[in-house]
Amino acid sequence: MNESPQQRVQPKDWVPLVRPFTRPSTWRSLGQVLTSYLPFLTLWYLAYRALEVHWGLTLLLDLAAAFFLVRIFILQHDAGHGSFFRNPRDNDVLGFVSGVLTLTPYGYWQHAHARHHATSGNLDKRGVGDIYTMTTQEYLAATPWQRFSYRVYRNPLVMFLIGPIWVFMLSYRLPLGYGSDKPKVRASVWWTNLALAGLVALVFTVFGWEAFLLVYLPVQYFAAMIGIFLFYVQHQFEDAYWEPDPRWEYLKAAMEGSTYLKLPRLLQWLTGNIGLHHVHHLAPKIPNYRLQEAHDRIELMKVAPTVTLADAFKIAFADLHLYDPGRDRLVGFRDVAAQARAADRERKSGERTAQ
Repeated sequence: MNESPQQRVQPKDWVPLVRPFTRPSTWRSLGQVLTSYLPFLTLWYLAYRALEVHWGLTLLLDLAAAFFLVRIFILQHDAGHGSFFRNPRDNDVLGFVSGVLTLTPYGYWQHAHARHHATSGNLDKRGVGDIYTMTTQEYLAATPWQRFSYRVYRNPLVMFLIGPIWVFMLSYRLPLGYGSDKPKVRASVWWTNLALAGLVALVFTVFGWEAFLLVYLPVQYFAAMIGIFLFYVQHQFEDAYWEPDPRWEYLKAAMEGSTYLKLPRLLQWLTGNIGLHHVHHLAPKIPNYRLQEAHDRIELMKVAPTVTLADAFKIAFADLHLYDPGRDRLVGFRDVAAQARAADRERKSGERTAQ
């Protein structure tokens, strides 16, 4: 049997391959700042003025602005990896400002996201900066209430409609979870909240409450929904890579645990090339505007699973919520329904015996 490229290529071999693409261009980075911020602010203002015409037009412009807010998030994302500018301070300034617009405390998110990159696909280190995924054994061992809670969490309507409110508007307002014991991480939350309070006050003062309710909040909501959708489909496909800690491999996690989401050209541009997620996971120091070039020129990158936009919607609503170590793939709740009922009967029988 022929070896796969992942088996043939070791870190000492692939690191030199990606290194040439990790050098940011100041002019290209500044160009992305301009082509992200200016259209976003322009569309935001047009959406506000459209209130004088019809609220439906405002919502359409909100959606357009939301895509540019996603693009701003990608700039913040690159800054968090230190890949957007050569000067770390420049990255941090852009990251903080962008984080205020995206409701994301830059230092807090940066810390958790670094953990995500270091542990993606690792069964023993789940739960930080990712979509939490149970194994089939964990699900069967869980109580009915724990199973119900997990099913609610993984429901697409909850994930994509309530998730944006919970994650970006509520949970990011408090320094809880991974890294919250670090003063710098906690401070990033409070400074972001303070700047965010000033921004909201500015919106109310200059544009009024209608602009807040019909422009500011919908833009944030649409952008968060798009962001969660993109993140979900790039890691939650059927054959996604999962391994326990002793067998987990960084290269395989990047190439087999992340998709190449091949989007139409305009959507790829609006989402800052994040669809080339396999390249990004392998080499997070590559700025977003060089990901496609790296993919095209490095043969190793071709092995990642390619997903179209149509495929992405199927993944988002597929019943693939549990990792089955025996079959080495994600399975659905229906696949273990009979086993879950049997486990419940056994548990109830044990409780009656104990009484």
